[in-house]
Amino acid sequence: MARYTGPKTKISRRYNTFLGGSPKAFENKNYPPGMHGPKGTRRKQSDYAIALAEKQKLRHQYGVLERQFRRYFEIASRRRGITGEILLQLLETRLDNVVQKMGFSKTLRGARQMVGHGHVTVNGRKSNVSSMNLKPGDVVAIKTGDKSKRLAQRGIELTQIVTVPDWLLVDKDNLTGSVVRIPTRQEINPIVNEQLVVELYAR
Repeated sequence: MARYTGPKTKISRRYNTFLGGSPKAFENKNYPPGMHGPKGTRRKQSDYAIALAEKQKLRHQYGVLERQFRRYFEIASRRRGITGEILLQLLETRLDNVVQKMGFSKTLRGARQMVGHGHVTVNGRKSNVSSMNLKPGDVVAIKTGDKSKRLAQRGIELTQIVTVPDWLLVDKDNLTGSVVRIPTRQEINPIVNEQLVVELYAR
């Protein structure tokens, strides 16, 4: 299965939740995509359909494939603690997501591209694996090359009004940041009911 590269606004409209794309377009067309347009009505969904939609929203929010998502769930289910919260923490601490949260890129896609093109280092070593999970103490930095710096500085300009979460520490002047601790569920503030996702996989 290939990664979805189509318009994010279309996905947002499908699940009636903003997952990316144009906020204005989503507000103007707050109905499902398709030939019926605004006259189309949302059918009453079964419990399974609701749980499946929650899973799909979470997948699209972090831009992961089904196989990757299932692997995260299996890891979360083996760890001690609340499976749903651990699943959220695994997704939230992905390298591409952390690069975006630090403000070095405006979008998750942009952050993934920065990582994939080798513009980011972790603990002093280049890492091009966007799915890499970070842990407390890990240091993320932008490479010293001019192109890498320009990309990060452009991202910082576009995210000036965005607040960096408390579980991250960022030095925007030196284009570095670190993971202070694993975020709590309240800090992640998920857009889905992760317990429904857990129940979906437990069926």
